[in-house]
Amino acid sequence: MSKFGKALGFDPVAKKTSVKTELIAGVVTFLAMAYILTVNPTQIFGAGSDYWASAFIATALGAIIGTLLMAFLAKMPLAQASGMGLNSMLGGIIGGYGGYGAGWTPGQGFMLVLISGLLFLALSLVKIKGKTFRELVFDGMPVSVRSAISVGIGLFIAYIGMQNAGIIVTNDYTQVGLVNFTNWGEQVVNKGVPASFAAKTAIVALSGVFIIAILDKLKVKGSIIIGLLAATVIGIPLGVTDVAILAGEGQTTWKFWESFGEYFGGDNSVFVSFASVFKDGLAPASVGVFTVIMIVITMCMIDMFDTMGTIVGCCGGNRILSDENNKPHNYGKIMICDSIATCTGAMLGTSTVTTFVESGSGVSAGGRTGLTALTVAGLFFVAMFAAPLFEFIPSAAAASALIYVGVLMMKNNVKSIDFSSAIGAVSAFLTVIIMVLSYSITKGIGIGLVSYTIMSIIAYLIELIKYAITKKEKPVWNVSIISIIVSALFLVYFFVPAM
Repeated sequence: MSKFGKALGFDPVAKKTSVKTELIAGVVTFLAMAYILTVNPTQIFGAGSDYWASAFIATALGAIIGTLLMAFLAKMPLAQASGMGLNSMLGGIIGGYGGYGAGWTPGQGFMLVLISGLLFLALSLVKIKGKTFRELVFDGMPVSVRSAISVGIGLFIAYIGMQNAGIIVTNDYTQVGLVNFTNWGEQVVNKGVPASFAAKTAIVALSGVFIIAILDKLKVKGSIIIGLLAATVIGIPLGVTDVAILAGEGQTTWKFWESFGEYFGGDNSVFVSFASVFKDGLAPASVGVFTVIMIVITMCMIDMFDTMGTIVGCCGGNRILSDENNKPHNYGKIMICDSIATCTGAMLGTSTVTTFVESGSGVSAGGRTGLTALTVAGLFFVAMFAAPLFEFIPSAAAASALIYVGVLMMKNNVKSIDFSSAIGAVSAFLTVIIMVLSYSITKGIGIGLVSYTIMSIIAYLIELIKYAITKKEKPVWNVSIISIIVSALFLVYFFVPAM
């Protein structure tokens, strides 16, 4: 094994992989998450914003740096980029909606992200009895909740894919519903965003899923990427895949030098805007200190538990990537990579950079080492110069990969949940269902953990009273101090308003 391969943790014998497999896995991961390049600027600033072009570059640079850290420091097949959800939160801060107060500058928003990243890094480095706080949190999580995370992540990934493809659409009466396959016109999908020909996009995604499943059944390597590309081709005659994008008629352009010029020195540069906070102050004068504190803590908690849930979901159950307790190898280094990437991304001018759940698609395709992550980083670098090429692959085609990854994660991890205990079963179920229906990994983990802690404490107290009366079957205390502390933090997160 070469020194370069060793730096990436690439050991084909021990990791049961090959260069070809790692490269394919990297391509699959990138194609599944490439949408973030165009979605992230829109989420933060809105479509058509003057900051859009520079935010595109910042998104790519944040993904490159974060994923390179994962490749060489953690040596894991995980990719990072600006996280969905957190970018919407940052957009709410800068845009003045969502209860955060008005008057925030982009630079002030990025500074809050930086502070949350520094807090995150401290929690990843400070040790208590030989373990970092984040390791203590993982080890202190109830087994039922920890086992349910992978299942919830799998369903969450599939749900994202179905929404992106317009298979699941909004419904005035039941909140969500199945696409109307008889209506080939414009239909409303997630959050009221219109998608042209939702029935057609659904057919493209489902076709991709069927192709992937058939190829997987026939043991064809690279089945996910083949299915994804096949779905892209199927989308051309249906009008889902827009060939005009290749001519530079989409949101991106082949004139990459214009985007770089705007990023490094333009009037609407997100990179330059970060420095403005030293002139404008940390927050608008109308915003209180408590609001700033709660925003920072919320950002840190979401990043921490999203990352924990994501890496457990992607690596758990795979003994090459995790131990017998589903704890990913190099867990501490993964967390350090994530926190450093958050800090770096903020200074570059983008929202919280975090480990992407779409990394599971690359793991499912055989990714086992940092070579997969390096491939993803390389493709993000290329994307800065050839953005229209990657925008050409429609979200409906990428959705087929996400849906199939959800199938695999469900299949591989649901059997690890112990449903024999009522409290364990309920907390595991709530973790899974809330994660999907609330569209939040963090909220799913939070509800699952809080419910387990409350039910376990109440049950213990009742059993203790019974024991005091009967002197039979002394109850066992099975709630860790970490579970209690983190549950208390989640209760603050759920019940204390941002302002």
